[in-house]
Amino acid sequence: MISLTKMLLGREHFGDRLRYKRGTNGAGAADGTGPVVVWNCTRACNLFCRHCYASATQRAREGELSTGEAKDFLDSLAVFNVPALLLSGGEPLLRSDFFELLEYARVLGLRVALSTNGTLIDERTAARIAELGVSYVGISLDGSREVNDAFRGVDGAYDRTIAGFRNCRKAEQKTGLRLSMTRSTLRDLPDIFRLVEEEGIARVCLYHLVPSGRGSELSGEEPSQEEKRAALDFLAEKTFDLSARGVDTEILTVDNHCDGIYLYLREKERGGDRAAEMLELLSASGGNRSGTAIGAVDWDGDVHIDQFTRDVVLGNVRENDFSEIWRGEADAFLHRLRDRKRHLRGRCRTCGWLEQCNGNLRARALAAGDFWGPDPACYLTDDEISGGRSC
Repeated sequence: MISLTKMLLGREHFGDRLRYKRGTNGAGAADGTGPVVVWNCTRACNLFCRHCYASATQRAREGELSTGEAKDFLDSLAVFNVPALLLSGGEPLLRSDFFELLEYARVLGLRVALSTNGTLIDERTAARIAELGVSYVGISLDGSREVNDAFRGVDGAYDRTIAGFRNCRKAEQKTGLRLSMTRSTLRDLPDIFRLVEEEGIARVCLYHLVPSGRGSELSGEEPSQEEKRAALDFLAEKTFDLSARGVDTEILTVDNHCDGIYLYLREKERGGDRAAEMLELLSASGGNRSGTAIGAVDWDGDVHIDQFTRDVVLGNVRENDFSEIWRGEADAFLHRLRDRKRHLRGRCRTCGWLEQCNGNLRARALAAGDFWGPDPACYLTDDEISGGRSC
């Protein structure tokens, strides 16, 4: 994640303590912890989103982790001292034992966040989520009513999602908006931010597309390099604008670490006084940390380096403890991944920003045919890449 709020304004939120911390142990978010874990706890979903990396289905997949197996898995996360658990799907609220597991996680002392489409959050559900101590609810919304419903495959999804936001607000549950950056949704950014202000939404996370699951069929929606740069310009100006008007909304982008470098170069060219600190933050973060500071477990118990790289399986929590799998002491692939700078090829290998980006997202490189090859979503020019060595 790249926090524009932190980079451009210097304001800190909870995740920044992990995101911009040097000296991690190579297999966790910080020394003495495991990674942040995304648990795709079910494949079932009531929507049919065009970009779904999980290729979610109407019904749960046969053989998903049982309640008992899920509790054993949560036990292992607590012992491994993971700093955060993100419950995702599919749609997590479709698990019949969702609140039982949420209660169990609270007893264990796990910090839990929820990723949801929001359409199932009525007032009672929102109140229960807040009561059980969920730290943050990320609700996905992809543009205006027409764009969102077409993107999510169900008429009426937009209105039900907005109701979910409002019910969380009534319950005083911290909530954020999650949006996938496509050619269609980027055109709706001004309207999205108007909605954010009207609804008092505390956080906006904008996700770059990843060609995983059904997302692999969305090549025509991938923004051009110019469109991505224009979107970052808009988001930077919106960050300043909200701050100037006293609106406390955190803005982040996800899954493309060249965003941070682009923002730094933009600030440096403008002669801004935050350029030096921005470079320090990028260097402290170290770029993409899939397989080190973030990992994922799917509904079957398979462990992945992140939620998008589903073709890479490190082990299964039914067979081995999560911490044992994650430490990967005998796993040659994990050793290479955690020392990836020596193994990257092409444009990434020669990039002057490798220390700050770390090869970006490997799931996109894999989708392009070479796990160790360049990430095709990088929009920095050759001059910008070579210029990193002199900064």
